[in-house]
Amino acid sequence: MKNFLLGFLAAAILLTGGYFAYRHRIGRTPAATIEKPKAMYHCPMHPTYTSDKPGDCPICGMKLVPIEPAQTPASAPQSPAGHESLVPGYASVTIPQDRIQTMGITLTEASRMDLDQSFRTFGQVTYDETRIHHIHTKFDGFIETLHVNYVGQFVKKGQPLFSIYSPELFATQNEYLLALRAREQMPRLEGEDEALRALGTVDLVAAARQRLALWDIGEKDILELERTRKPLRELTIYSPVSGYVLQKTALQGLKVTPADHLYDIVDLSIVWVLADIYEMNLSDIRLGQPASISLASRPGKTWHGRIVFINPTVDPATRTVKARLEFSNPGNELKPDMYADVVIGGRRGSGIAIPESSVIATGERNIVFVSKGNGMFEPREVVVGIRVRGLYEIKSGISEGEQVVTGANFLLDSESKLKAAISATTGGHQHGM
Repeated sequence: MKNFLLGFLAAAILLTGGYFAYRHRIGRTPAATIEKPKAMYHCPMHPTYTSDKPGDCPICGMKLVPIEPAQTPASAPQSPAGHESLVPGYASVTIPQDRIQTMGITLTEASRMDLDQSFRTFGQVTYDETRIHHIHTKFDGFIETLHVNYVGQFVKKGQPLFSIYSPELFATQNEYLLALRAREQMPRLEGEDEALRALGTVDLVAAARQRLALWDIGEKDILELERTRKPLRELTIYSPVSGYVLQKTALQGLKVTPADHLYDIVDLSIVWVLADIYEMNLSDIRLGQPASISLASRPGKTWHGRIVFINPTVDPATRTVKARLEFSNPGNELKPDMYADVVIGGRRGSGIAIPESSVIATGERNIVFVSKGNGMFEPREVVVGIRVRGLYEIKSGISEGEQVVTGANFLLDSESKLKAAISATTGGHQHGM
């Protein structure tokens, strides 16, 4: 029993001595024997290119720079409460202070400001369709003389357009003259009532006169017919409005029918502008809303009008809705088919705004890089509102007073995606440049 106790005691002493010797050996392991991560290099202009040795970028020739070791979660700057969520496929990027200026990274503060929700688009000047007049005859005939000879000619209301000979019209004039002559030559019987006397002739005169009037024969021509008692071989057709000849088919000697459009005359004192409205701006327009246009041919001059119609359908090719704007055109400076820059006034409001250059539109989301200090830049997904004077309204994702990147953000975008891909591969967290 005594020998057993002595043996057990000796074994315990040996085990204890071996443990302390092992701990002493581990504690004195040289630092050179600790494996260091392999150095990696990449191009500042093309972060997706990496190499395990220094040199020049084969794409642009720029000198490769080392990729800094990954930061531990304890040493990395932390995001404030409320913004811990990460953007899928992106990671925060840490840039050394001496390289921020070299890369051209600039910052601005997200601030609250008044936002005039007017927006710009483009449009095309066109005719007011309600002011186009079609000129045609209501009887068959032959054009004898043309007074208006070419498209684009300006005519005044009451100006002669052409003269026409119509056998049918000539016969109707003779009927009217015969009815007048019969009424005048009919003898009056003694005691005959005047109304009964005129019954047989007045109806013929009135019927012939009405027929001439329905053929657009003017009162002046009918009075002249009654005075001369000679039928007119040629009847002159006058312009019913002032305007420009938009289309002309009338030719001298041409046989015409009531179905022929001989002239189209348009009044350009008021014109339309058809503006393209994108879907994102549809909520900002309404009937009667003021609008203004400017032309490249008249820099500095502005025309003011209003929205009179909004198309109920979307153009499938351009994904826009046509809005019809109405403008006064007293000097005929607004010519059909001109292109115009359009400004449509919207509602006024206030909100947080950042420069348009700060927002990176990926197609799926809008990304903004926010400076967290100490050279760290955090990607944020934001919801944008209206665009006003080179600024975007931010509905969510950024708080007032935060610093956002306005320059070189596409370099940060590439670096952030690269760091996220490396982190996903190595199982790391955040990486710096």
